[in-house]
Amino acid sequence: MAHDIAFTAPHSGAAEIGLQVLKDGGNAVDAMVAAAAAISVLYPHMNSLAGDGFWLIQKPGEQPRAIDASGCSAKLATIDWYQKRNYSSIPGRGGPAALTIGGTLDGWRLARQIIAESDPVKPLKELLAPAAKLARDGIRVTDSLAAASRKVESDMAAQLDYKKLFMPLKQPLISGQQFTNSALAETLEKIAADGTDTFYRGELAAHIAGALEQQGSPIRYQDLADYRAKEVTPLATTIRHGTLYNLPAPSQGLASLLILAIYDAIYDPEWNTSKRIHGLLEATKRAFLVRDAEVTDPSRVSDGWPELLSKTHIDRLAADIDQLAMPWPHVAEPGDTVWMGCTDANGTMVSFIQSVYWEFGSGVVIPGTGLVWNNRGASFSLDSNDVNALGPKLKPFHTLNPAMAELLDGRRISYGTMGGEGQPQTQATLLSRYLYDDFAIADAIAEPRWLLGRTWGDTDHDLKMEQSLYDQQAAKLTQVGHEIRPVPDCNELMGHAGAIVRHPDGELEAASDPRSDGAGLTASSMGAN
Repeated sequence: MAHDIAFTAPHSGAAEIGLQVLKDGGNAVDAMVAAAAAISVLYPHMNSLAGDGFWLIQKPGEQPRAIDASGCSAKLATIDWYQKRNYSSIPGRGGPAALTIGGTLDGWRLARQIIAESDPVKPLKELLAPAAKLARDGIRVTDSLAAASRKVESDMAAQLDYKKLFMPLKQPLISGQQFTNSALAETLEKIAADGTDTFYRGELAAHIAGALEQQGSPIRYQDLADYRAKEVTPLATTIRHGTLYNLPAPSQGLASLLILAIYDAIYDPEWNTSKRIHGLLEATKRAFLVRDAEVTDPSRVSDGWPELLSKTHIDRLAADIDQLAMPWPHVAEPGDTVWMGCTDANGTMVSFIQSVYWEFGSGVVIPGTGLVWNNRGASFSLDSNDVNALGPKLKPFHTLNPAMAELLDGRRISYGTMGGEGQPQTQATLLSRYLYDDFAIADAIAEPRWLLGRTWGDTDHDLKMEQSLYDQQAAKLTQVGHEIRPVPDCNELMGHAGAIVRHPDGELEAASDPRSDGAGLTASSMGAN
């Protein structure tokens, strides 16, 4: 039997759990919820049930549907509230850093509601059971988790509940160590029994709100109770190969689409590798300048927003690119995230992303729950003139942006990556290699990459390139003005990318980044391997 289901994730354990749901006849959303719960246990430095999420869901023959499950700021979260507490900027750690609602769980609810219009859904109890078992029995600490644990040790010195949970041996986690989170297992079981709504309303929500207030957060119970994830209209742009989809503001999906649209406008098939890299880098710079000026809470986007993906605007940005590199003294966004993709036996595809922003988010652990709260609100500014100025009930700028492509030849692609500033760049790199350079999808992901700006675990804003690609191309790129720093090959700084390609005849390809602990898996549904 031909393979008709696929799942890719940056941790193989999550991919296997998601694939098993598909094998058992579950739909793509069911599988993603099960894997999202599991990866919150397996990769706690990058995501949490108290983080944010974004979805693209595409049923065969239909337009993708998008979900914004990012949290808004608390009603008390004002510039004045922080200034009265002597903050000149929003802190990255601690209670005051925990100022936005974790939206991902309500995103699960909405995604299940959307898929239930056409497909039966499995009980939450069944979907969350594997994650609860992992949390109770323990996971093996990966190199990625251990590195993040070491990195944040000084940041978390004052976070006693964090240290109690994530430093059980009074030191950072060690690769290979067994790590358990029994409180998270109990929280998952409560959510399975009572529904995701319990996180926002009721006894658990009251406990969460009380713990956040006690640790100095501006979030209160009513902020949780008022929250709802929203279905939004995805952004789309057309290139010579087909149509690309991503998320609108407050996501940086605009930048991901702009990079590829600009590149498509300037692309010359006679280019050598260095010219192709130069074109992508210069397209990235123009896209980021637009993003930084325009992406904010959806209620605050400019009147010009509808035209940002117009051919006129793209052509104008493309015309600004020449053979020399634009200088780039640019401050970049960090970000720790997981992207996962899947397709079910009916042909429904999902592109999904879930995050706490920085490693371990705010570091605020809710006692008795095993939950670590996000610090996405650190993207807000305390400058009232800033496009992302803090205010109550607003969403901050988000690096998160899951992607999809629908090609003219009938191929459909779910793709994405973690990596803060690197997300749009890596998306553009893997898709340009696949579409313009005829790489196999796995090779497009695995081959050496570059990063302009900052990604997770990094504080530098320069252009970094993996060593083997640097050795081949740095001399030519330096001649046209790029300043490049080599980093070791297969480097986690470059993010954890993945993709699933569904061909018109139903053939599937699934790939995961060798820079992660992940797997891209394909199988046949209903138990046949």
